[in-house]
Amino acid sequence: MNGIHDMGGMHGFGPVSIEHDEPVFHAPWEGRVYAMAIAAGKKRLTEPVGLRAYIEGLDPARYLASSYYERWMGALENALISKGITTKEDLDRRTAHFADHPAAQPQRREDPEQAANLANSIYRHRSPQKHTELPQRFDVGDKVRARNINPTGHTRLPRYIRGRSGVVDRVHGVHNFDDSMSQGLGPQPQHIYSVRFEARELWGKEASESECLYIDMWDSYLDPED
Repeated sequence: MNGIHDMGGMHGFGPVSIEHDEPVFHAPWEGRVYAMAIAAGKKRLTEPVGLRAYIEGLDPARYLASSYYERWMGALENALISKGITTKEDLDRRTAHFADHPAAQPQRREDPEQAANLANSIYRHRSPQKHTELPQRFDVGDKVRARNINPTGHTRLPRYIRGRSGVVDRVHGVHNFDDSMSQGLGPQPQHIYSVRFEARELWGKEASESECLYIDMWDSYLDPED
């Protein structure tokens, strides 16, 4: 989207810090937030727009000041509020209580069956590819150009790719369209193509001529390169 939530390629955020031997979760609470997000998805509490839309709905200042799973937590809060399951006032009251009583323990309910179902959901692989017959506009080797569009709401079309030309390197088949899903407009499945963009096409002559970037792009992001 055209906002602070799309930080890909944006200047001013410093170098990317690579953490060697990075753990899956840096603290137990991150794992709990991840599990809550899976549980909320199974209960359809983030539908019809999905968790990503709630993350991108966070206030930009809060988004930038939050860690990865803090953003997930904020998105879950907003999803539950929107469904009427809790209120902002109740969350603020509970947060203040634990801030004033750091030794207090939250209530815990053991549910082995639900825990097993969540674990099964996490570890069971389900291919996102849809076996639907749709016309394929491009083939491997076709020259294409990313559309220079500025859609409102969520999009997987990076700003620095718009208007740039590349070559189809691989066809991934038909997948649900994330942009329409996050707007509550349904799956609207399309073909996805892996497109190779030369670094100099994206960043000019200062970029290395031996480097390129591969980006998976939905059909509606692309036009043929005349």
